[in-house]
Amino acid sequence: MFTYFHFAADETLTKAFLNSGATAIAYETIMLSDTSLPLLIPMSEVAGRMSVQEGAKYLEKLHGGRGKLLGGVPGVEPARVTILGGGIVGTNAAHIASGLGATVNILDVNLNRLRYLDEIMPKNVRTIYSNQYNIQELLPRTDLLIGAVLIPGAKAPKLVSKEMLGKMQEGSVVVDVAVDQGGCIETCKPTTHENPIYQVDGIIHYCVANMPGAVPFTSTTALTNATNPYIQKLANQGILNALKLDEYLLKGLNIYQGQITHPGVSDAFNLKYTSPGKAIA
Repeated sequence: MFTYFHFAADETLTKAFLNSGATAIAYETIMLSDTSLPLLIPMSEVAGRMSVQEGAKYLEKLHGGRGKLLGGVPGVEPARVTILGGGIVGTNAAHIASGLGATVNILDVNLNRLRYLDEIMPKNVRTIYSNQYNIQELLPRTDLLIGAVLIPGAKAPKLVSKEMLGKMQEGSVVVDVAVDQGGCIETCKPTTHENPIYQVDGIIHYCVANMPGAVPFTSTTALTNATNPYIQKLANQGILNALKLDEYLLKGLNIYQGQITHPGVSDAFNLKYTSPGKAIA
């Protein structure tokens, strides 16, 4: 199977797939030499942009939100958006939020990434180094909190505890895009497009797994553009030859005939790891 798996967030899925004896090549862990993730990028772009769109909607009073317009109006300050993570999701979220006129804070632990974002983002976006102190300082003034953290193939770290979330004002909104990898906010649990939100202590949580599924035309077209070259390799060369000839595709191998071949998956559940090269040999 060649698709998205996010094994590290789902032990039941992982063990069931191991028992099947099948081979899993995961879109989300194919990695190029510059560490970019070519098959995750399109969906991260969609999810990042959607996170602001959905967050703005649930800030409306009709949905239980604070009743704040993201961009404000003359004489009324805009909403404040805090984004945890300056990768593809976070960057796209910041572009949309800032374009709508919100005051945006984007946090990351990579100083080079923060320098880059500081250069390309408009003046209503501030770059801030990510640590617990800075996050806690921002939460009381945050109307929309977006979780955009990713460790390829591994479970997302919990950056915001339930106690920390208590600093946010009632009617504020949380959108945890990292939910596919377990979520980076402690109170996050997967929801569906049919029932997308729930509340914890008055804070609205939007934690839909597979957010891009809400816009299938855009998502399918974007994903097919990226996956097609790899699909052709697998079809024309066969699985083993394709994996042996393409080191980047090999990084996508998560499970091979009952063996875990990605360290992030083995670490998540303390299961034996076999290097992908050794497994296919």
